[in-house]
Amino acid sequence: MKELTMNKISQALEWAYKSAITGFASVDSAPKMAENFMMGEKSLSQKANTLINWQITKAGTTGFLTGLGGIITMPVTIPANLAVVLFVQIRMIAALAHMGGYDLHDERVQTMVYACLAGNGVKDIVKGTGIVIGTKLTKKAIEKISSQTITKINKAVGFRLLTKFGQKGAINLGKLLPIVGGIIGGTFDSVTTLIIGKTAKKVFITQQD
Repeated sequence: MKELTMNKISQALEWAYKSAITGFASVDSAPKMAENFMMGEKSLSQKANTLINWQITKAGTTGFLTGLGGIITMPVTIPANLAVVLFVQIRMIAALAHMGGYDLHDERVQTMVYACLAGNGVKDIVKGTGIVIGTKLTKKAIEKISSQTITKINKAVGFRLLTKFGQKGAINLGKLLPIVGGIIGGTFDSVTTLIIGKTAKKVFITQQD
């Protein structure tokens, strides 16, 4: 397995985000998933909780992850299990952002989606940028995010992910396609994903449960 670098992490984030917006043949896009959970009479906060809980329940299963087998051939030179985890978590965050009424094609929204990957560390990621975590981002606050802030946050997220995955020692699954679902399923961190989901809800929807 080739060594992970900041450049590879950045490429993986970009790939995962674009893939989350468009989806795969067997996996709904983030907007589509969000719309599915927007149905019904529950409050937006309750619908967001349902989406997060579904993600935790379903996204770590072999059946779901095997459907992402196409990731093995993605044009990003990082281990497949790392790519899958990024895709699954970014799709969840992007879906929550869509539920909150944000434009997923706005690079500032994209950067805040990345920031949510830090989970409880998101406050450190946005420290000094003027962004307040714990209250729903307003359109005005989004518009104030400068290109310098975008660069700062993206670099901070990349460094955090590089450290995280470097320590875990991601597995190279390029030659293990027949059993990719099982192996990736074993590396899926439901606890971390739950924390990330709650963080995204605070950022894009509301602090209330």
